[in-house]
This record gives sequence, C-alpha cells and structure tokens, in this order.
Amino acid sequence: MLRPSGFTRAFSAARAPERILAARAPFLFLASALAVFVLQPAMPIRQLDFWLPFASLALVVWTWFATAQQLTIEDVRDALALAALALLIALTRYVEPLSTVLTRSRPPAIGVVLLALLIVSGVAWSVHRLRGARVWWFGIAALIGVLFALKFEPFAAALSAGFRALQGQSVSQAAASDVRWLGLSYLTFRLIHVLRERLTGRLPTLSLREFIIYAVFFPALIAGPIDRAERFVRDLRAAFAPTWGDFAAGAQRIATGAFKKFVLADSLALIALNDTLATQMRPGGWAWVIVYAYALRLFLDFSGYTDIAIGVARWVGVRLPENFDRPYLKPNLTLFWNSWHMTLAQWFRVHYFTPLTRALRLRNVPTWAVIAAGQLSTMLLIGLWHGVSVNFALWGLWHGLGLFVHNRWTEFMRGRFNVEAWRPLAQRAWNIAGVLITFHFVTLGWVWFALSTPALALRTFAALIGATP
Repeated sequence: MLRPSGFTRAFSAARAPERILAARAPFLFLASALAVFVLQPAMPIRQLDFWLPFASLALVVWTWFATAQQLTIEDVRDALALAALALLIALTRYVEPLSTVLTRSRPPAIGVVLLALLIVSGVAWSVHRLRGARVWWFGIAALIGVLFALKFEPFAAALSAGFRALQGQSVSQAAASDVRWLGLSYLTFRLIHVLRERLTGRLPTLSLREFIIYAVFFPALIAGPIDRAERFVRDLRAAFAPTWGDFAAGAQRIATGAFKKFVLADSLALIALNDTLATQMRPGGWAWVIVYAYALRLFLDFSGYTDIAIGVARWVGVRLPENFDRPYLKPNLTLFWNSWHMTLAQWFRVHYFTPLTRALRLRNVPTWAVIAAGQLSTMLLIGLWHGVSVNFALWGLWHGLGLFVHNRWTEFMRGRFNVEAWRPLAQRAWNIAGVLITFHFVTLGWVWFALSTPALALRTFAALIGATP
C-alpha cells in the first residue's frame, strides 16, 4: 500500500487552514441567515415570526447595496442563495412535519414570498443606483425611525392591530408586546455604524457574504456585543486552524455564561424588583434585598449572554469584543460606564457624543455646557434605546446628571486633592468608599429601569428610605 510522502503530508497540513477558511465563510453565512428565522420567538400574530426575520435580512441587503462600491458575480450568487433560503422556509408550509420547525407558525404562501422578494430586489437595485450621501443619511434616519417607533408602545400596539387585521385575528387583543422583533436593536446599530463609516470614507470593502455574517452573526444576534465592521471582517478573513486551546477556551466561556444566566440570574429573578413586587413592597431591609437582587440579576443575565456569544464565536475564529469588565467594582460612574455594556457606550461615543461635543466647541460654547449637553443627551438616548417611556428617559437622565456631576467634581478637585500622596491604607479606604457610592447610585438608578411607571419607582424609593409608600 502506498503511503503519502513527508512532502505530501506537509503540503496537506499547510493547506488545512485554507480549506477551513474556505468552508467557514459559507457555513457562517447560511447559519447566521437561518438563525434569524430559527431564533425568532413565537408571537400571537400568525406568520409574523417569518416576516420580521425576512425584514431583518431585507434591511441588511438594502444597506449593503446602498454602500457597496461594486457588485460581483459572487455577490449575486449569495443574494440568490438568500432568496432561495427564504423560499425553502416558505415551502415547509406544504410539508406538515416541517411547517413549524424553522418558524414557530406556518410560513406564508409561496406566492406572497415571491412577491416580497421581488420588492426587496427592486429596492436593492434602486438604492444601489442612487447610492450617495443622501441615500445614506436617509437610511440612518429610517433605521432610527423604525427602532424608536417599535419601542413606542402606542405605535407598536397600533402595528399589532394592523397585522392582526391582515391575518383575520381579533384586533381587540392587540398589544405592543405582540411585535417582538428579535435582534432589531443590535442590528440597527450595526447598520447605522456601516452607513456612518461609509459617509466618512472609512468603511472597508465588504462582500455581501461578509456583510450578512457581520450584521446577523448568530452568536451575537440576540444580545450583542456590537462589533465594528472593520475589526470583525479582519477576523473573518484571517487564517483559522482550530485548536484544542480554542475549543477549551470557548467551552469555558460558554459554561461560565450559562451558569451566570441560567443558574444565578434566573434564580435571582424570583426575588428581583418588578412591578408586582413594587406594589407589595413594605419599608425595611427586604426592600433593599429586592433592589440588590435586581441589580445582580441584570448584570449576571446580560454578561452571561455575552459570555456565551464570545465563547461560541471563539469556536469559529471570531474574537468578539468584551462587553463587561467588573462594572460594579468601579470607584466612579465614568469608570462604570467604561466597563458596562462597553460596546454600546463606545458606539454612542463615536457616533453621537464626540461629533456633538466637537460641533459645540467649534461654536465657542462654554466647556461645562458642552459636557452637560453631551452627557445628558447621550444617556437620554441610551435610555430611550431600551424603550420609549418616561421611566427609561428618567433612568438615562439619572446617569447623565451623575456623569456631569462627577466630571465637574473631578475638575474642581484637580490640583487640590492628591489621593496618590496618601498612605496605601487611606487610598484603599477611599477607593472602597467610591465603589460603594457608585454601586448604590447605579443600583438606585435601576429602580427607574426596572419599573413601568414613575409612581411605582417613587413608591419603591419611599420603601427604601423607610417611608410608608
């Protein structure tokens, strides 16, 4: 029997990373596009669990066509592959055992999907022909409009009523919670990032396949983190030969995240602050336990999801950015926001805070006013990103005001107060005091975040200070 020579074995080993790299992109392309449908949760409105994922991919395709500098045969093939995937999912409607496997409800009729694909294709070709600054600014405005409209309960409820009417379902049962668009917030931020980078000329050339993978990368689809296109595609194009070290590191991160989310966070959820507990709350120590439980549960739940996403991405050769860095152990609010949901904070810093403050400085606005406007408006927008409601706005303003006060205090004490000259024990005590003050400021802020109305939040604050609600 002939055996491969040493040269042949060496050549095969050298070619292994190339084969893995060649297979990785098609796999991630199809897996991510399919995950948009599979991960979409069930909804009371029939077929909406098909149309919302379909709309997500349509937004991605339109954005790519609006920003792409050239269109290749490979891009056309990938566009056809996306269309074929949508049609295959629609065809499961006619195969009874499969009709609810990829979507929670039976997909729409094939003719309706074909019509939708024709509309998507027509819009894609139009924005590609008209691409330019006006189209990119319009895309940014449209994405922001869609995001905030769906987070505004009256509009979402009206949209639910419209969908129910189209499906012949009861309009009287329409509610804002009927329209749960999986991953829309993170998808919107990625697409706005791409459009802004295209406006400034910093967007790297991306194929449609690379763009789809970046925009709906399945490990980060649900809860982020929000990656930059340039950094992400660099990982995607790099040679990747998986090792046991990569597998072990990814598995460890996934296990850590699963323990945080499904053991610790889900257990704390039983006693964490919510509307029901807020109405039953009595003054005393138990009120603090409920609020502390919410603060810990929120961190463990969110960071747990992030750990899982980073671990899964590690298995396919993508190093997603970190999103948390022990935020509750930071000695001031600025450091807290540099370590909590870091990719979101960085996104707002790059695309909103820095351009705004730069423009204000050019108009000779006083420094304190620049900082106040930048921090208050940035945190207000971050609050409204979570939901267009009074409580989310108050939570954002709470943090904006806290950041402004900390900034002014730091400036005032600069040169007057040198902690570094203190003895180590005194420095440690000062740091611990800062951690405790920051943690409680953030924890009290979560009261606005966790509850649905200002009245419930004020009732909770009263219970925390021992007053009768």
